[in-house]
Amino acid sequence: MINNIFNISLYHYLILSLTIFCIGVVGVIIVKNIIKILICIEFMLTAVNINFIAFGAYNDSIALNGFVFAIFYTAIGAVELAIGLIIFYLMYKEKKSIDIDKYKELKN
Repeated sequence: MINNIFNISLYHYLILSLTIFCIGVVGVIIVKNIIKILICIEFMLTAVNINFIAFGAYNDSIALNGFVFAIFYTAIGAVELAIGLIIFYLMYKEKKSIDIDKYKELKN
């Protein structure tokens, strides 16, 4: 009985990843705060990392390609967040607000 409780398969990781990714997508669509949007984008990147690690653990235990991609993707996510925060800081200096509705003139 206890083995059935702790039997975690690939599908459990995929469902977890899908849930986190959907939370990130809904957050990006609904939220008007720029910092919260960046956090939701990081949720989506984390969901992709969970997929890489899960597929790497269940399908490719020798070459470790999934783990290497996850580390590489984490580094790219950190750079993306740093660039996003720099752009946000420059926009905040201009408008003195973190509300996304204040930046409508950037749509051109």
